[in-house]
Amino acid sequence: MSVDKNPIAAPLEAVTKRHIAGATGVANLKRLSGGASQEIWSFDATTESGSVPLILRRAPGGVRTAGRSGTAISLETEARLIELAGEVGVPVPPVRYVLAEEDGVGQGFIMDCVPGETLARKILRDAEYAEARPKLARQCGEVLARLHTVDKSKLPPLRVATGRDEVEQYFETYKAYQYPHPVFELAFRWLKDNAPPDSTVLTLVHGDFRNGNLMIGPDGLRAVLDWEISHVGDPMADLSWICINPWRFGNIDFPVGGFGSREDLFAGYEAAGGGKVDPARVKFWEVLGTLKWGVMCMGMAAAFLQGDRSVERATIGRRSSETEVDLMRLLAPLNGRG
Repeated sequence: MSVDKNPIAAPLEAVTKRHIAGATGVANLKRLSGGASQEIWSFDATTESGSVPLILRRAPGGVRTAGRSGTAISLETEARLIELAGEVGVPVPPVRYVLAEEDGVGQGFIMDCVPGETLARKILRDAEYAEARPKLARQCGEVLARLHTVDKSKLPPLRVATGRDEVEQYFETYKAYQYPHPVFELAFRWLKDNAPPDSTVLTLVHGDFRNGNLMIGPDGLRAVLDWEISHVGDPMADLSWICINPWRFGNIDFPVGGFGSREDLFAGYEAAGGGKVDPARVKFWEVLGTLKWGVMCMGMAAAFLQGDRSVERATIGRRSSETEVDLMRLLAPLNGRG
């Protein structure tokens, strides 16, 4: 779609002229394929000295609907968290402007475009990222250590979720599907018996720190993206989520995102001031993360059976059986492998 025919082009151009220094217009406006729950648009702000590549992160159709997950934060809150993360040294795309209702573009914000790659298939296999891969696990630990130092007094209102809270939430979701999975029930019992104590110190957590939400270049980690399920919780949850098997994309012997080791991840975290890593709590969250993915797969299967006949629903839905294997590898590992 050309800029001229795009209904958001004119109001976006007006916003850009007002809020991007030296901007005289916009060019190359196009919607990107990424962004499962929000629209992602790329465009250039034209200036007398050249083009400035920018990204518009926008609610679907410009308006957040009531049907979206209750765990998702508003785009205005997401923009604020990106700013706070940047202040403590987390690599993020700087936010240029948070849209207002009178702008006529919809809910969202404009940020800088950080060049790089988010597709795990390319990051884990292409020669371009060969030198970056051995560094990534440690870099991820360092970035998470900085993130977890964000001053909670500066945070906008956020959901607070402890380990016990999340176990109960997903157990209720699991029961609603009325499709027994004995391994899932074993995992829920283990999680209830091994939940972190209520005295665990909680911090800002990203909530979805994994392949797909990390912008990677040949030099390594360049930016952390997609903050929409950030909340206050156990910092060990962020260290575990990137380790669950679905985010390894077949490289199962490299637990951290398919590219590195837990040892490097933990060493980077501790060296960057994140405090001592608690392996028992990380394991709890890795089991819970794996189980959460399994319950999500059940949801995909349920949607398919209820009439949403997309190939994506069917293929992801069947993966709940794979999750049972992953859970047994964690709960009863053979030769120390999990």
